Amino acid sequence: MSVRKAKSIWNGTLKDGSGSMNFSNYSGPFSFVSRFENGVGTNPEELVGAAHSGCYSMFLAALISGEGLSPEKIETLASVTLGKDETGPCITNIKLECNVKCSGLSQEKFSELSVAAKEKCPISRLYAGGTAEIELIAKLG
Repeated sequence: MSVRKAKSIWNGTLKDGSGSMNFSNYSGPFSFVSRFENGVGTNPEELVGAAHSGCYSMFLAALISGEGLSPEKIETLASVTLGKDETGPCITNIKLECNVKCSGLSQEKFSELSVAAKEKCPISRLYAGGTAEIELIAKLG
């Protein structure tokens, strides 16, 4: 399978610093304000939402296609909630809202496939079951 890369750079303290995230054809700023308040730039939770909504939509398309149907449009909005638990900030909820346009797809089959996509898309599996081993190579200096 493939390995994808993304890079971020952070300069300064948490509240006064700023950073940039870079991957593929995207490069943009992020900051304390863009993450915890309403400032210009992106934040990790938006990127989690983008990854999850994209993955879910593609997986649902694969499942619908497996039924011999061709979805015209799958639009998914992911709302990612950043909260707090006893150890600190954490993502407490991801809500996926999906609208599909597909001729010939019954409500019953759509319900079955949409749940299966939520349970089986790689990003859902990562968050629900902790499927990834997280490796760390850290260097100082």
